[in-house]
Amino acid sequence: MPVSLPADLVAHVAQTTDLSPAEAARVVADVLAYYDETPDCWVRRRHRELKRHGLTNDAIFGQIGRELADQRFRSDGLTARQLRRLVYG
Repeated sequence: MPVSLPADLVAHVAQTTDLSPAEAARVVADVLAYYDETPDCWVRRRHRELKRHGLTNDAIFGQIGRELADQRFRSDGLTARQLRRLVYG
């Protein structure tokens, strides 16, 4: 188990589920990584996902702008231009 994972949390997940300690560590690591993602990283990742589905940038930035309000981090509403800057620099 990586040093950065809280051992008590991994033990708790393993004890309260049918997961092995290794599987519990994987779940904890995945959840912590999910909550570590910054808004900038989320926007870039979501752009890549939507691009793979064949959406145009105009459609993508509109959708991302709507989805951003429902994410786990607080974010002021970003314009399509601000979202483009996050993705393309």
